[in-house]
Amino acid sequence: MAEPNDNEGPKASTEAIQFLTSILAEELQLSLFADSLVTVSDTGRELGEFTITIQQGYYHDEECFLIHANSHGSIDDIPCGTSITAYVSKKLETLEQHHHEYVKLKDHPLDRKSYMVKQDDQLVVNKIITEGEKVMRHVFTFPWNSMEGFVSEASNLLILRVLAKRQTVPTDMLFLAFDPETHLCSSSYRELGTRNQMIGNNMVEVFGIERTINSEQDISSTWHCFFLSDGHLASRVQVGSPVTMKLLVLPSLIQKDEENDKPAFEKKPLVWEEDVQLYSRFLDRKEELKASHAVYLRHHPELKALMADFLQFLLLRKPADIFIFAADYFAPFSSQKYPELSDKSSRIASTVTENAQEL
Repeated sequence: MAEPNDNEGPKASTEAIQFLTSILAEELQLSLFADSLVTVSDTGRELGEFTITIQQGYYHDEECFLIHANSHGSIDDIPCGTSITAYVSKKLETLEQHHHEYVKLKDHPLDRKSYMVKQDDQLVVNKIITEGEKVMRHVFTFPWNSMEGFVSEASNLLILRVLAKRQTVPTDMLFLAFDPETHLCSSSYRELGTRNQMIGNNMVEVFGIERTINSEQDISSTWHCFFLSDGHLASRVQVGSPVTMKLLVLPSLIQKDEENDKPAFEKKPLVWEEDVQLYSRFLDRKEELKASHAVYLRHHPELKALMADFLQFLLLRKPADIFIFAADYFAPFSSQKYPELSDKSSRIASTVTENAQEL
């Protein structure tokens, strides 16, 4: 059931709207690359990995950006992770976003899935929260004309890269965002200046940006991100969290004169169970096959009777060689169509047995 929303809620600032309109196509083009970081604890122990890929894509024949971010690992030996897949327009409007979070506690697993999509003149958000055996579903709708200056988790990744390349953060930028409970609130960016960071064997200068989700209903969340001069993410940490995401290998810096070159993406393992779209296709195909098998069984009821008789006879006899037994049992069923099969059933079964043993 859709929940009503107050049109008099938070609004994006003029500075935020002006910033979005100031972003040039070449700035976005230079943001098409992949980041790969390692998640480490405060003691230096590796806990998992964090990857971001931004590339060109199409959404209903509209050219846009396809953004995928994935974080998975273990904290205190508890598996957890987050996956985001989204289509973002060239105006940085979120057309569709899939967001999946999980924490696999032994006695109380938590799983959160949200699906955000632009439908006509509305932004619709579907959420499914599973806590142990309890499943909760919520639907939120927002008028599209009230979402000017809205920044999703996916479009935020693009904005951060643009700000990092500019090496400056305008003041008084307040965007719209969602807090963890899908309440509209403001989000802000603040410049943290530069500092030195060791990446591999190299000491490099990185530029810092702070992003804060200013929730009115919950505790505000703040992230500190540091970037190389070309927008590559060097480190990321949520304030108050015991883990940090760090870049271990210094990548080749992207230069402006390379903007027409096709971006190179690092090959990364596909964890399809954590990808919302792939997992959804898997479930659809699974249900399709089950339905097809069920139809076939309904059209051929003799199959169940035949298999039941065979299994009963098999369990009564308990033969040492099941292949020969099955060949002898089923040979009469095909003898009318292939008379020679009954005479050769033992030899066929022996061949099948030999082939099975070789495998």
